[in-house]
Amino acid sequence: MGCAPSIHSADSPAPRRGGPEAEVAPRDAGLEPRGLEEMVCGVQFGPMKFHPDPLQVLLVFAKDDVQCSSFCRACEWLGFRHSVVKEVQASLGCFRDHHHDIVIIDHRDPKKLDAEALCRSIRTEELSENTVIVSVVRRSSTEETSALPLIAAGFTRRFVEDPSPMACYNELLQLQYGEVRSQLKLRACNSVFAALERSQEAVEITSEDHVIQYANPAFKSTMGYQSGDLLGKEVPAQEKEGTLLGKEWQGTYSIKKKNGDSVQRNMKIVPVVGQGGKIRHYVSIIRVCNDNNKAEKHTECLPLKAHTDQLSGGHRDRRKASLDIRTVASRATEVSAQRRHSSMARIHSMTIEAPITKVMNILSAAQANSPLPVVEALGRVLDILRTTELYSPHFMPKDDDPHANDLVGGLVADGLRRLSGNEYVLAAKPLHTVPSLSIPVSLKDIPPSVARALEAEDSWDFNIFQLEAATHHRPLVYLGLKIFSRFGVCKFLKCPEATLRTWLQTIEAHYHASNPYHNSTHAADVLQATAYFLHKDRVKQTLDRADEVAALLAAAVHDVDHPGRTNSFLCNAGSELAILYNDTAVLENHHAALAFQLTAADAHSDIFRNVDRSEYRTLRQSIIDMVLATEMTRHFEHLNKFVNSINKPLAALEDGGGPDAEPGAVLAMLRAPESRALVKRMLVKCADVSNPCRALEQCVEWAARISEEYFAQTEEEKQRELPVVMPVFNRQTCSVPKSQISFIDYFITDMFDAWDTFVGLPNLLQHLDNNFKYWKGLDEKGFRGSRPPPEPPT
Repeated sequence: MGCAPSIHSADSPAPRRGGPEAEVAPRDAGLEPRGLEEMVCGVQFGPMKFHPDPLQVLLVFAKDDVQCSSFCRACEWLGFRHSVVKEVQASLGCFRDHHHDIVIIDHRDPKKLDAEALCRSIRTEELSENTVIVSVVRRSSTEETSALPLIAAGFTRRFVEDPSPMACYNELLQLQYGEVRSQLKLRACNSVFAALERSQEAVEITSEDHVIQYANPAFKSTMGYQSGDLLGKEVPAQEKEGTLLGKEWQGTYSIKKKNGDSVQRNMKIVPVVGQGGKIRHYVSIIRVCNDNNKAEKHTECLPLKAHTDQLSGGHRDRRKASLDIRTVASRATEVSAQRRHSSMARIHSMTIEAPITKVMNILSAAQANSPLPVVEALGRVLDILRTTELYSPHFMPKDDDPHANDLVGGLVADGLRRLSGNEYVLAAKPLHTVPSLSIPVSLKDIPPSVARALEAEDSWDFNIFQLEAATHHRPLVYLGLKIFSRFGVCKFLKCPEATLRTWLQTIEAHYHASNPYHNSTHAADVLQATAYFLHKDRVKQTLDRADEVAALLAAAVHDVDHPGRTNSFLCNAGSELAILYNDTAVLENHHAALAFQLTAADAHSDIFRNVDRSEYRTLRQSIIDMVLATEMTRHFEHLNKFVNSINKPLAALEDGGGPDAEPGAVLAMLRAPESRALVKRMLVKCADVSNPCRALEQCVEWAARISEEYFAQTEEEKQRELPVVMPVFNRQTCSVPKSQISFIDYFITDMFDAWDTFVGLPNLLQHLDNNFKYWKGLDEKGFRGSRPPPEPPT
């Protein structure tokens, strides 16, 4: 499959008189579209039957001519989804988004469109392996030219230009039932190999010359081999003796495993007869059972025939034998016997065992004496528990919601979308130049306009944008001074107010005022939301003073020195930060690290100078943990842990405990260190993305700002030829209402429902409901901006 595909010429007769308009659509001619028929009937591949989605066709034509229109019409007749693109870069982006089954490239005028270069670029994409690429060439009266250049470029087929829609229809029809269907069947083979790889039975496939071509993991572990020890090697001589005549053979003999142990094998061999009546393969399915502590393998062979043949009756026997529970249990013993012998003593002597290990050991022990369905179910449970991301769901893309796909994919995925060849573009200049600090101000010297803007800072309806205007885009210093004073931060840290003022100015100076969204106004907004949550009774019941101070400081620094670009962008661009932090939580690690670097760099801003060493370590770890929790790739992990470890146990204690429940049980559960950590993470996370829960005017303003930042990133990605992380954020085509609807649906609703269950925030949920209806209304009216356009004057 790695070789260049062959070229089939699709020379068509000259177009009929009357042009394309004279063509009769297949349906008008009494023919149903073949694409729809295939979707209904499905594709049969041996015993497998699958129903493919409508084929997707990408048409790359430098101009909309008759040939392009004919292909479009043919796609409509066949029920295919098709896209028409004129530019090379746009076509690559379109292919990466949709992974079309067929790509048709206009090769008639190389000056306008370099078809061969585009084809090579598409072939570098990993998922282009099963794509059929067609070259549309000119009809020439001269001698036929060689197809080798097209093959070398990666084309699958050549189509000689013919403006007749029926010719295009026939071409696509032949592709559908020829190359495309073959590729569909090859893709279907992956499911067969997936089943073999996960099968508990040991499977071995050999060629007619008894050379091992495939052995699944169960076979390798059973026999004690590695992949390189088997593939391409001949099977032992005694295995070949019964098959030399090409007839069915059965017998028992002793064979040595890699470690020298002898194993009795009862083997039944059926030669596989393929095309031309020649033996092609031998397939053995081997099980391990325990009989008087002796390992024995019972083998039965199934013929592997062409896809039109039927499986033999061996399947019924195999199913029957699989109900032997002793077979399943003893196979597990045999598979790991060699490893266990040398390591079990060490494992049993260990005094440190993780809770998840205890759970998995209990489940493994339960498998031994359970019925087969329970054994299989517990096996799937153990597979799930072995993953490291137990609380992170798998996002399933939706074809009809590109905004959700791009937004969720761009924020939740690790984001590293490499260029072909893994090229990196290193940043040529630092991300930010820090301006000189102004003279610190005192809380007593705040100007009257700023004081008025700060009056309602303890209310959820506080307007951060009024404070931004009053402070000339320096709201963090003024708001921080007032909130930290209200919470007694200076007294807790044992630092003068002047030190805290200098620290706030230093932190604010390192926020980029040029960022539309990730600037000090956003930091001040998150700080205000954090302070609001900290005053709620349930939160005050859970956290102590050190937790409160850590949360306020984390909110202030959580996005310091943010470059206005996502983690994915920095990884794709090969920035110094991405290299420093190994493409892992790049920005969040940078925010936390820089905050402590700036704090310790100058004694005048070191707010921790008088804090006890052990208390400083506690504060530091708490701040780092909360800042790292704002990384969106772990959003669902944090949310699910909070729901399962806080909300559900709390509900059980409060609702199910009854009047005789222990009065201190709730407080003990909430005050546990792990509970406090989960609450602090959730608190800062909710404060960080609380924009949709603000009053409508603030929600709309924040949406416009984050969209502008994403638009600028997309433009820079295209300019620097980097992978576009969120293609939907195109300034000319993006729908801001759709993006906000997706953000609320996938991230905000469930998180604030959980936070409201814990804290009690009906006013926030009411704002959220109002804002969601606002965005829905704009979307239904077809508006793409964050606000409806002004009505024309009457």
